[in-house]
Amino acid sequence: MLARRVIAAMALGIAASAMLGGCASTTAGGAVGAERKQLLLVSSQELDQMAAQGYAKLKADAAAKGALNQDKALLQRVKAIAGRLTPHTKIFRPDAPGWKWEVNVITSEQINAFVMPGGRIMVYTGLARQLELSDDELAVVLGHEMSHALREHSREQVSQALAAQAAIGIGAALFGLGQGSAEVAGTGYQALVATRFSRTDENEADRMGLELMARGGYDPRAGVSLWQKMIKAKSGAQPPEFLSSHPTDASRVQTIQSLLPTVMPLYVAARPR
Repeated sequence: MLARRVIAAMALGIAASAMLGGCASTTAGGAVGAERKQLLLVSSQELDQMAAQGYAKLKADAAAKGALNQDKALLQRVKAIAGRLTPHTKIFRPDAPGWKWEVNVITSEQINAFVMPGGRIMVYTGLARQLELSDDELAVVLGHEMSHALREHSREQVSQALAAQAAIGIGAALFGLGQGSAEVAGTGYQALVATRFSRTDENEADRMGLELMARGGYDPRAGVSLWQKMIKAKSGAQPPEFLSSHPTDASRVQTIQSLLPTVMPLYVAARPR
């Protein structure tokens, strides 16, 4: 039994070494600082292909329902804001301005918006209408979601899942556990670790997003009013699905407020005279 545990420890050590070889940072820090090392075991190209397929299907389904880009005014607003933000993505990664950025709007009561890998932006009309967002507040949302794409958080999450499954599989085999036990271990990993990574991702997207919008000439103080609206929406009888993956609490507003001295000068320098 002792020998088996020693072998297991060695195998897990080898697996950990391989995983560490995939650690890097996808972005420069910018003024707000976002240079944490990330576990990246899959390529950007693989994730980009999956994102392209998923985005195309989402557009096709919305078009079939007559819900794609029907709100022309909101579509123009989102395009204009994205157009002012995307050039400044070079602060975090030089290749990003050259991505094939795409903007679409889906008519739906959902409070939702996201940016898929590669710069594929989707905004739901419910977000802007129900929360009555100003352009500055909408820029907070877009900057935040664009930052998830810049940091390749989806790629990191997939890599973490692969790493966890590899470690669990090795441990289960060497300790003589059955597949059922390995699945239980995997569930435990998701419950204990995934939330922590999600909060880290959200914090990074908040920080980077504020810098992007400020450099684009949008008032970063709107970050406070936006998340106050989010907190109010989440306290309703039926919290929006969008907020289940976007923690909204007072500490988040405090974090944004603490960043204002850093990003306000960028806004002052960029805003139209």
